[in-house]
Amino acid sequence: MIIVGKFQTFLVKEKIVQLRKKFTLCFSIILICFILDRVSKVYVISLFTQPNFNDSIYINSHLNFILLWNKGIAFGLFQSEQMFYHLITAIIFIVIFFICFLILKSEKKWEIIYFSMITGGALGNFIDRIYYNAVPDFIDLHYKELHWFTFNVADMCITIGILFYLIFDMFKFKNVENE
Repeated sequence: MIIVGKFQTFLVKEKIVQLRKKFTLCFSIILICFILDRVSKVYVISLFTQPNFNDSIYINSHLNFILLWNKGIAFGLFQSEQMFYHLITAIIFIVIFFICFLILKSEKKWEIIYFSMITGGALGNFIDRIYYNAVPDFIDLHYKELHWFTFNVADMCITIGILFYLIFDMFKFKNVENE
């Protein structure tokens, strides 16, 4: 009976170590995505609100920076009245909690990584919705006649996280460390 108790204690300690590693990985990715997003937005907003500043920064024929305020969902879609904006904000809040739940339930390292990227980006845009009542978008990509939606670093984190999710789910990549 003492052996079983020691074995159970070992399992509990091992589970705590696994949870600590998972939390560290998750928190680090969320924090990096969030900080990159916040720093870039604060910099761009302060730059574009200076007196006598142009309305855009030309980088090359495919990339410009221009400050736009998005009151819709990702990439400026569905911009509408105030009530719809608050409904979207509430839904985003619920989705963030749901993704955090998915992180807690995840056993695979890649799932934790891409769910954390999505969460970090979503938190960045959510904070903007609360603080500014809009999300500042500033990266303007185009190639010849193709002009992409203006976006920000948080949108990039969300998009990359979703792409990873689709790729890993589509090809059923196995995480050797966790399976």
